[in-house]
Amino acid sequence: MTRAAFALLGVVILGISAGGVYRELTSPGKSAGGASSPNIAAANGALESGRTGPVRTLPDLRFVDGTGAPRSLADFRGRVVLLNLWATWCVPCRKEMPALDRLQAALGGPDFEVVALSIDQGGVTAVKRFYGELDLHALRIYVDQSGEALGKLGSVGIPLTVLVDRAGRELWRVVGPREWDQPVEVNRIRSHLALAPAS
Repeated sequence: MTRAAFALLGVVILGISAGGVYRELTSPGKSAGGASSPNIAAANGALESGRTGPVRTLPDLRFVDGTGAPRSLADFRGRVVLLNLWATWCVPCRKEMPALDRLQAALGGPDFEVVALSIDQGGVTAVKRFYGELDLHALRIYVDQSGEALGKLGSVGIPLTVLVDRAGRELWRVVGPREWDQPVEVNRIRSHLALAPAS
């Protein structure tokens, strides 16, 4: 899929989401306010409206880090991860990256990491240039140059953010940008960090 096509899909999904909607695995198809969001569920595709059951184990996404070394989502088992799919050409992504950087600076450590996974075809070089332009220092660089992560996560647009528990399971996802360093978001993540480590 071309870069322009990805950008168009991002605009479409953001128009549907009206700035981003939380979707909990325990109540799929619901917004943060509890209202049903069937369009979001249908467009994002990860959960069917009304589905119940155990949380979903995510596929083992594969990508590279800032040095070009191979990495995977499995490398982060034992930690809570805020996985954010984004691209340098995505305007809403650009808007939320500084907040993600501040969140990583505040909470990042042995128990938590913001994994900002770029799907740029330009690879690590493009992402390093972008980080320099926005003066991002806390976030590590991760790149899926193939863009396959988007399909594996069942999404049609970016930014897509997924909270992943210590066992690699999706707890909730957000379509669209958020101010991730605001107290309501930080406290939401802290509540999961307080849980016992996965066995």
